[in-house]
Amino acid sequence: MYQGGIIVNPEFSHGTAGWTVFGKGAIEERTSRTKNRFMVAHHRKCPLDSFSQKVRLEKGKFYAFSAWIQVNEGSETVSVVFRTGHGMFVPGGSIVAEQGCWSLLKGGIAANSSSTVDVLFESKNTSKEIWVDNVALQPFSKKQWRFHQDESMEKVRKSRVRFQITYANKRGLAVRGAKFFVKQTKPGFPFGCGMNFHILESTDYQYWFASRFRFTTFTNAMKWYSTEEKQGRENYTIADAMVKFAQDNCISIRGHNIFWDDPKYQPDWVKTLSPKDLRKAAEKRINSVVSRYAGELIAWDVVNENMHFSFFEDNLGKNASSIYYSTAYKLDPTARMFLNEYNTIEYCGDEKVSPGNYKKRLREIFSYPGNEDIPAGIGVQGHFGPGQPNLAYMRSSLEILATTGVPIWLTEVSVEPGDNQAQYLEEILREAHCHPAVEGIIMFAGPAYAGFNTTALADMNFNNTPAGDVVDNLIKEWRTRDFEGCTDGGGFFSTSLFHGDYEITITNPATNSTSTSTFEVTKDSSGRTFHFQIE
Repeated sequence: MYQGGIIVNPEFSHGTAGWTVFGKGAIEERTSRTKNRFMVAHHRKCPLDSFSQKVRLEKGKFYAFSAWIQVNEGSETVSVVFRTGHGMFVPGGSIVAEQGCWSLLKGGIAANSSSTVDVLFESKNTSKEIWVDNVALQPFSKKQWRFHQDESMEKVRKSRVRFQITYANKRGLAVRGAKFFVKQTKPGFPFGCGMNFHILESTDYQYWFASRFRFTTFTNAMKWYSTEEKQGRENYTIADAMVKFAQDNCISIRGHNIFWDDPKYQPDWVKTLSPKDLRKAAEKRINSVVSRYAGELIAWDVVNENMHFSFFEDNLGKNASSIYYSTAYKLDPTARMFLNEYNTIEYCGDEKVSPGNYKKRLREIFSYPGNEDIPAGIGVQGHFGPGQPNLAYMRSSLEILATTGVPIWLTEVSVEPGDNQAQYLEEILREAHCHPAVEGIIMFAGPAYAGFNTTALADMNFNNTPAGDVVDNLIKEWRTRDFEGCTDGGGFFSTSLFHGDYEITITNPATNSTSTSTFEVTKDSSGRTFHFQIE
């Protein structure tokens, strides 16, 4: 990609020129039977034993990385690593490489300072050779990155359409100079916010939420420890009231969650159950919560953080989660069934949940007998730290996950407090919104009144914080502003519209009477002509 960018000899056409041994192993250039040249690190003693090249990074730029990777036998995780001048090793992405098949490692780094770094590769299994070809590291300024985001948004979130207005009683005669007014009534892209029980206590909180968002996830109200704190004493009072509030305000709900695989977040009484009793309790739980809200939710996070933790697998067998996805779908076939994990897009050093391993786990669950037809969803939480987000890694991760063809949602976006929190939140939201595989964003953020202290969008009095201003501005930006227009001599008018629901009010130029119609613009509407008739 990018002819290697700033990498010298990226295809190893000139042997090992530009590359040096890193560590104690050995390197050599090899040629395949098809005359393709590639680099090999062998006789490795330490995980970082490979080969490296020095490159200069400029502060404030994003660097997109890619390389094709193989190992000489079996399969193994291989990572790209950037060693700084201070001796720090910064991970830049990883891939599960295989024997006999080139796999694309994509990742990147955000340069927080101008410095020279070493680009090298890592594999913890030192018995494996690392094979590499077609290395690229391409710099982008923030201005260039933003340009690509805006360009992608125009293609992904909007469609160019035409209106044609004709007379109904004159055999389709075009209405020349017909004036009309268009208003978007509902956005097509789900952009929402987490909600907690405080919504039931405050009309200010209710107004703040309902005036902005049409999608939500309850942060805790549907979790097992909230609905059955004591064994056998189910209490859905809070969850039911929150569902009613959401429905009364036309807010769609993601179910979160049926189970959580982290032992720490089980109800206290669950932690002490025998495997036999746990199986019975879990069966009762899934039947209770999914049946109760069947047909009322757009999605379920079925087994939360299933790649970091394994409470149910450890106690009930390796297929426990797969079975629960099957059960949940049978109880509510209208909801999409999601995996939900953290660190897949926000931190490239957590190999457990790398995009490659996420794809592997997705295949395991949805290839389980009977699960093949379940509508799957990829949930990536998006809990970012206070520093500059690595948008290059985030983009590459989304691109790798997108190869599954499964819809991606950012499910719990937050940014830790820092000097540039609002700016970083905006960068993250824009990056997600412009990606074609991302079908929704939920932030775990909100007013300080409700305890959202990590990413507060409003203070205790519901006045916007800088992060809240960012969100409000994006809500406005990501929808079509009301506009007036006038048809040409053929009764046509062309425009580009954000996806979503619309109303058009047409004024009859002869009688000055008006008529209103509705229409929907989707990703499949590009090039479509919407026909409207007046008497």
